[in-house]
Amino acid sequence: MTPEALARGWVGTPYRHQASCRNAGADCLGLIRGIWRDLYGQEPVGPVIYSSDWAEVRQDEPLLVGLNGVMVPRLSGGLSCGEVVLFRMHVHAAAKHLGVIVQAGPEWRFVHACVGVGVVETSLSSVWQRRIVARFAFP
Repeated sequence: MTPEALARGWVGTPYRHQASCRNAGADCLGLIRGIWRDLYGQEPVGPVIYSSDWAEVRQDEPLLVGLNGVMVPRLSGGLSCGEVVLFRMHVHAAAKHLGVIVQAGPEWRFVHACVGVGVVETSLSSVWQRRIVARFAFP
């Protein structure tokens, strides 16, 4: 299966911070970890402790660094289905939100996990697009 098809299979999973279990609970990183397990059979790295605060101000970018270590950075070209997108939700905050592109334009859509909502498919509006910091492909 493709990453976008796998991502859509997680829609409806409740939000649970640091969880990664389809239909039981996941956060945005847990969603990506779950898709990775579906593709490759195991986790890319061991568990990492992190806060759920999208506005956390940090000098470093641990999620960006971690993704660069296990995924394929997409440095040029337009968005593609199956890509993982990393968002910075606040100007001075670390980039801490992830999603998977599941539908190409003109109506781009992505799957992500949100507090209080769970895993959902959402329009990749211009507001979301402006927050993209980096894009990655699964290896």
